[in-house]
Amino acid sequence: MLPKVNQILHIQINSIDEEEAKQEYKSRIADQDDNSIFMEIPINEKTGRLKKLYIGDELSAYFILDGGVKNYFTTSVLGFTDDVIRLIQIRKPTPETITKIQRRSFLRVPAELEMAVKYSDQLQFIAVTDDVGGGGISFLCDGYIPLAAQQMVSCWLLANYKNGQIEHIPFKGEMVRIKMLESGRQQVMMRFAEITDRDRQKIIRYCFERQLEFRKM
Repeated sequence: MLPKVNQILHIQINSIDEEEAKQEYKSRIADQDDNSIFMEIPINEKTGRLKKLYIGDELSAYFILDGGVKNYFTTSVLGFTDDVIRLIQIRKPTPETITKIQRRSFLRVPAELEMAVKYSDQLQFIAVTDDVGGGGISFLCDGYIPLAAQQMVSCWLLANYKNGQIEHIPFKGEMVRIKMLESGRQQVMMRFAEITDRDRQKIIRYCFERQLEFRKM
């Protein structure tokens, strides 16, 4: 059973930022075609605020059928249309990917990996990740570095695998939230804004290797 036009979608964003990932939004399906769903801008019912989404955002969504059964699927933002009102284009699920159980799209694992961050031509620095996932990362850096949320940066992540292979993984990230720690360092939550599927799979592969290590402990 696929969602239909005028049905309400309940949405959570698969964000590396725990606070953002907890928020639930509602949106109405305005239109759809064979491959896409076009929905209105999601709104947070608790705050009444609209949620700005970006191309590539990974979403966990569900719609409710008669009888109150929740049907979950994962999707991603493909683009936007501006006909009469602004609509968000998301990937349409296939019937076999819709489940009665909620799943998060990406595994996250604690990991200390080196990464280079280019904030601007004048500001570049080395940081260490706090945790890593297919949708984004969090990292630690010195507290005196002047960083701002919603800033886009270019990064290179150094991932080392169990077989001795080392990968330099480039991506562009958006700093979602910055938290100053008692240690004087700052923790930065970042989502992947631009990353190739191939490079994302390298990160997911690393996460699965790490998860297996934890299970053996």
